[in-house]
Amino acid sequence: MSRTPGPRRGALGLLAATQLLMIMDTAIVNVALPSVGEDLRTGSAGLSWVANAYLITFGGLLLLAGRAADLFGHRRMYTGGLALLAAASAAGGLAQSTGALTAARAAQGVGAAFAGAAAFALLLVLFPDGPARHKALGAFAAMGGLGGVLGTVLGGVLTDLLGWRSTFWLNVAVAAVLGLLALRLLDGGTRGAGAGFDPLGALTATAGLGLLAYALVGRSPLAGAAGLALLAAFAAVQRRVARPLVPPAVLARPALRRANALSALAQMALFPMFFLVSLHLQNVLDRSPLAGGLGLLPLSLVVVATAPLTGRLIVRLGLGRTTTLGFGLLLAGMVWLALSLSADGTFATTVLAPSLVLGAALPLVMVTTNAAATAGAAPEETGLASGLINTSQQFGSVLGLAVLVAVATTRTGTATPQAETAGHQAALLVGAAFAAAAVLLSLRSGPPAPAPAPPRRGRVGDPR
Repeated sequence: MSRTPGPRRGALGLLAATQLLMIMDTAIVNVALPSVGEDLRTGSAGLSWVANAYLITFGGLLLLAGRAADLFGHRRMYTGGLALLAAASAAGGLAQSTGALTAARAAQGVGAAFAGAAAFALLLVLFPDGPARHKALGAFAAMGGLGGVLGTVLGGVLTDLLGWRSTFWLNVAVAAVLGLLALRLLDGGTRGAGAGFDPLGALTATAGLGLLAYALVGRSPLAGAAGLALLAAFAAVQRRVARPLVPPAVLARPALRRANALSALAQMALFPMFFLVSLHLQNVLDRSPLAGGLGLLPLSLVVVATAPLTGRLIVRLGLGRTTTLGFGLLLAGMVWLALSLSADGTFATTVLAPSLVLGAALPLVMVTTNAAATAGAAPEETGLASGLINTSQQFGSVLGLAVLVAVATTRTGTATPQAETAGHQAALLVGAAFAAAAVLLSLRSGPPAPAPAPPRRGRVGDPR
């Protein structure tokens, strides 16, 4: 495999750093929430919406953001999203009430959706399908794993030393640096060749996805029904308009549908696992929030070490077999972790070993599902492919967390360490069931659709 040329290597570093920022931001705010509640004098209900407002707008806008990047320019959407993220973070750092902070978090989600979708689309433009893309996706996976732990550690350190507001100002500084680097490293002329926009499709898709996200995090059946109705209307609109937001022919590709389903199943198991492990370390094993975050450090180090090797595994085993291997490791790690948890155990005897297996599984499932979901994307569809796979991952995370937390809460009953452990074990076994379903689905995976011919090389980020 040839080395990545210097300009593309710099662009990849910038885009991977964006992934790190997105994951790190969520982890930092979660650690800072107790201090936010104490300072703004709000309870758990208000604090939950500080976290959920971000998830709702982020999940609801990813599809629109990806398509907008295709139509209006990838770098333009990327830098615009970063600017909004920075401005919203500054508003969060200055907020004097829970309502103002919640509004700032919602605006952060909007900015993150546009910046994140455009960053992933730019990666697809820069690296045609094949070993180079697999390596780039491995860098994304590594930065995601590192961002989770780095966010937890920085959240604890910054909150203890400088207060919770400093976590928002860190976002401002990082987003500003990334935006300035983008102007130097990314070409400003990339966009799809097609013109036109689908306003009705954009409205129904965004509102439907937003209501569905609200229903999942707020447990509102009425919002869920309304969201599904709007998504049904969106599907009908796409069959009738001349230039649909999501062309039906794209969704008709079996490999794409399967890859997005696998990606959602991966997040339904992985995302709640991080939450439950942190909860178990703090509430049952009586570790501090910072120590609980550091407990996930070995897992993240394995992610960082494994991610660069994923491309070689795909070359040696094939995409389908590597996908099955990744989900097999995910299933084994989830079952092992569930059976190892104990109310009177230690981190070393309960969490450490299975977390290393999960650390090896994470980059395998993330890289392979992302590669399969984007293999058939033409240059003018990169933003669309980005929006679809990111939406699948986001809704998989939200749905998995809602289901597994509900299982843990129902199984716990009382607040004793033994009862909490039983609840965490039951939830992790449900997550293992999601992984098992993914193993079975991955066995049906055939080779992805042939990728379009690689674009001629020009300036960095220019597909023409």
